[in-house]
Amino acid sequence: MGDKTYIWLTVGISLLVLTSPAGAQDEQWLQYHSEREAQQIVGDLGSSHLEFPSEKPQGLELPQFKGQEQLFTKWPSPMVKSGYLWIALDCARKQGQWDRLFIDSNGNGHLNDETPVTAYRTDQSSAYFGPVKVVFEGEDEPLTYHLNIRLYNVNVRSRGLHVYSGGWYEGNITVAGVTKHCTLIDYNANGTFNDKSIHPEQCDRIQIGKKESQNTRFVGNYIEVDGVLYQPEIARDGAYIKLTKAEDVKFGNIRVPETITEFSAGGENGLFTLKPTKGIGSLPAGKYRINSWTIERKDEKGKQWKLEGRSFSVRGDFEVTEKTATSLDVGEPVIGHVRARKIAGNYEFDKELRGRLGEYVRLTSSGRSVGDMYRMQAKNKEGTFEKMYPIPDQ
Repeated sequence: MGDKTYIWLTVGISLLVLTSPAGAQDEQWLQYHSEREAQQIVGDLGSSHLEFPSEKPQGLELPQFKGQEQLFTKWPSPMVKSGYLWIALDCARKQGQWDRLFIDSNGNGHLNDETPVTAYRTDQSSAYFGPVKVVFEGEDEPLTYHLNIRLYNVNVRSRGLHVYSGGWYEGNITVAGVTKHCTLIDYNANGTFNDKSIHPEQCDRIQIGKKESQNTRFVGNYIEVDGVLYQPEIARDGAYIKLTKAEDVKFGNIRVPETITEFSAGGENGLFTLKPTKGIGSLPAGKYRINSWTIERKDEKGKQWKLEGRSFSVRGDFEVTEKTATSLDVGEPVIGHVRARKIAGNYEFDKELRGRLGEYVRLTSSGRSVGDMYRMQAKNKEGTFEKMYPIPDQ
């Protein structure tokens, strides 16, 4: 049976101001970069997951393979007319780990004219490729894009590809006369940089601020910079961005428990972070999914505690309208869960905190995770074993 954890706090913080005078801007061009370790450089980078169908492709012209068995899949991208590019995996020897990758890099629908990409690292269950170059057909000239690809091959039932974007755009732009650094990230690794969605995993990312910052936000209809709300226009291929001051935006209110000190939500309008005043915040009208909530307080000894709820499912979806405030049932209480599993005659226990809507909750104290600060008593039916697993010393 799970334990309930309560944190109570009442804080009043002024509402974020989103609009102020600013002028429209022209297209501002960015520079393309690609790296094998793109995720370590840009930080907020998602992936797409590809499986291998059992049937082999029909009508696909193939190269001369070396291995006894090949794997085939399609990488989906709206940047090609067919909507996808073929990928084939081969082995440099007759048997062994798949360590050669063929991709339809020119989008002609065949693989027989492609040069194999050799894995730069392999182990018993994985092979890593990248950055793998593909070329899209642009309006004026060809467009270069890169992928980083990891094959995982645990067994026949657990086999597939994790595909990450290996390229991104960045550069300095001017916002209201101030120089800022802008980074565009193809978060869902489909070849485009302007995807908007209520699903966070299908929404691209943008960062405007200091170059070293990795505080990215969702690409959307709006973005707030220095307290000003803009409407961004982002090139499909990520080459440029244009910011225009948002005019005549319709807003609506949300209502959360007054214990919530910070709240964020995202969707096609973008990602917004609010510090509610007495439980009230304001967002542009539209559909959203809760991104996170935070509750902070100090105990009687002055020690800082924080609860953070993240990773919401469709249960976190809501709509903001002008007429009526939208009430959101988030925050306390949170529930402690314990799961047990038997491995090789021993039992392992996993514990976690969950919120009202099924979101994962993290508890920290003075910046340190206190995920291990739970007390659990274990004993068997026969009464021959009983042990208390205490809270560790802090």
